[in-house]
Amino acid sequence: MSKIHYKSVEEIELIRESSLLVGKTLGEIAKVIKPGMQTIELDKLAETFIRDNGGVPAFLNYSGFPYSLCISLNDQVVHGFPGKHVLTDGDVVSVDCGAVLNKYYGDSAFTFAIGEVSEQVQKLMRVTRECLDLGVEKAVVGNRIGDIGYAVQEHAEKNGFGVVKELVGHGVGLRLHEKPEVPNYGKRGSGIKLEEGMVIAIEPMINGGRAGVKFWDDGWTVSTIDGKPSAHYEHTVAVKRGAADILSTFSYVDNVLKEKK
Repeated sequence: MSKIHYKSVEEIELIRESSLLVGKTLGEIAKVIKPGMQTIELDKLAETFIRDNGGVPAFLNYSGFPYSLCISLNDQVVHGFPGKHVLTDGDVVSVDCGAVLNKYYGDSAFTFAIGEVSEQVQKLMRVTRECLDLGVEKAVVGNRIGDIGYAVQEHAEKNGFGVVKELVGHGVGLRLHEKPEVPNYGKRGSGIKLEEGMVIAIEPMINGGRAGVKFWDDGWTVSTIDGKPSAHYEHTVAVKRGAADILSTFSYVDNVLKEKK
């Protein structure tokens, strides 16, 4: 798709429903994710939950991707394959999930700490989530795409972390990936103007070390070039006047994690 598809109020509500299903699915993951689990178990749980709630896993068979979740461990940035890997104490795990409901897509990602992780990993996760919040704050009518990227990049680099440039956020709607691209770096006041009716996925991918990445031979998995951990958080957002409308939610995950403490 070469042009941006601006969404009606009704379409935005349908995307919200899909995005809320994704948020609930991530909440189900939060309930069970722990040391000793194989990551493929999380994938099966997500597929079952999405289908039981009337949706279809958005990632399954998308351009040949063979799973319902992207599960990226430690130095993996995004697009990791679920499998027989057993989670252990100290792992950091990015779980990216998408769902289709009523023909519309929702997309969101959350990074989980398994057991006790190092202070540096805790900082990486906190800063990456803050980057997402700062990016979302800029997703308002009258700003430009570069304002989002600048907000993410400035906060990450100020904290000594690397911003992945090879992978970007994107529009969301009747397709999982639509125009425009939403980089996590950029110059203030640059890029296309944000307008009412745009729905975008903002998804900072922030590395604990250098910004560089390497692409695996499986055609999907991307990892950090220096072997240091990476974190990834993502919301689906509707551009509005005054304040962005966050269509996805971390509330289900946050509530579960609070109860677990």
